[in-house]
Amino acid sequence: MTDGKTKVCGIMANPVEHSYSPMMQNFFGERTGVNFAYVPLKVEPDLVEEAVKGAYALNLAGLNVTVPYKQQVMPYLKEIDKGAAAIGAVNTLVRIEGGYRGYNTDAAGLLRAMEEEGISIEGESCILLGAGGGAKAAAWTLGAHGAKEVYLLNRSAGRAEALAEEMNRLFGRNLFHPMALDAWREIPDGSYLCIQTTSVGMAPRSEEILIGDEAFYQKIHTGFDIIYTPFETSFMKAVRKAGGRAFNGLSMLIYQGVAAYELWNPGVRVDKETVAEIRRQMKARLTGRGSNVIFIGFMGAGKTTVGQAYARRFSMPFMDTDEIIEREAGRSISDIFAEEGEEAFRRMETETVRRLREHTENTVISVGGGLPLREENRRLLREAGTVVYLKLRPETVCSRLKGDDTRPMMRGDDPEKRARELLAAREAYYVDAAHILVDTDEKTVDELVEEIRRMEEEQ
Repeated sequence: MTDGKTKVCGIMANPVEHSYSPMMQNFFGERTGVNFAYVPLKVEPDLVEEAVKGAYALNLAGLNVTVPYKQQVMPYLKEIDKGAAAIGAVNTLVRIEGGYRGYNTDAAGLLRAMEEEGISIEGESCILLGAGGGAKAAAWTLGAHGAKEVYLLNRSAGRAEALAEEMNRLFGRNLFHPMALDAWREIPDGSYLCIQTTSVGMAPRSEEILIGDEAFYQKIHTGFDIIYTPFETSFMKAVRKAGGRAFNGLSMLIYQGVAAYELWNPGVRVDKETVAEIRRQMKARLTGRGSNVIFIGFMGAGKTTVGQAYARRFSMPFMDTDEIIEREAGRSISDIFAEEGEEAFRRMETETVRRLREHTENTVISVGGGLPLREENRRLLREAGTVVYLKLRPETVCSRLKGDDTRPMMRGDDPEKRARELLAAREAYYVDAAHILVDTDEKTVDELVEEIRRMEEEQ
């Protein structure tokens, strides 16, 4: 709910419809408990000055600024931060008396994203691809954090020379070595950290790559592409094929947003759980997968227990497909089996998961043990979100379900034998449906939640 005290910020861009910033910033506001709203603002090219003055007149607490206005906005600011002035571009405006102060959080976002992956700059030999705005932020980051040397490659050798000269003057040493793109073979043999800052390979032209020769990627031990769509770029694929590590720009996008949010809200900090959750949601959108987290597995695997713990940990709603079916049918699952048979119940499951795929987002969902047996259900589950298979041994099933006579599929003289038979029959279906497989035996619920989140981030 917004009211007269709501702190309003926004993003000025053109186009602006594709921006992930409103989703991200409003989530930060929700998670940190700040009375905050963030909106997209389309600004025409000849109205930048009017937009800045209008935002101030309307009492906006701050703005993000993106292409094509990161340089154009600078003459209309009251003050400019030292780092933003050195980079020559701003992407965040913070309201001060009489106007706005401009910052560049791209450099901070890049640094925090690299640190998160254990990528060190200090003493590294580096390759920087590109000489545009993104390259300037990356160059500043490399120079300010102790890079040993940087080979700066660009299609236009003149632009590479201009950026190298500017950065060398700024840092007071001959750190940046400009080169034409096709001169990459002149880079001395070695193992390099490489940052890719051009738009080559960005969707929809995802197949493009700046340098096609595989020999180039043999020089790279770690590649960082500031592009985040597609989720795996051609540059990243080439680095990984050559044996190096590769990362996309999603974490950089998130952390530059975190830095902006914290500038607008002094004293407020976005915690690592919030960062992990917004990354999961944004990754789901980028990969075309639903944003739900879905737990599958055999009876007694802990789908409800672990699912509820996961939901509590990351402040997400929780649903159980069996409970939904029982509520809508007005009967227990045992009664549905007895009165209409298993096939009728399976049809109810399919209809339920179809609705969840179409209408549910950012929710933890536990599904019945037999739901993934149908091929259509497995497809629907994978489209609806990240599917987590909780795996366990038959003897664990019997131990956990001892004395539970509510399970229609486990009735008989030898429950352990029945458990082994059903597990053996269902294993392939569970594996086929799942994005993540977790062995639950002898692990606590908290350990499982941590392991699942870690595996999600590694995907």
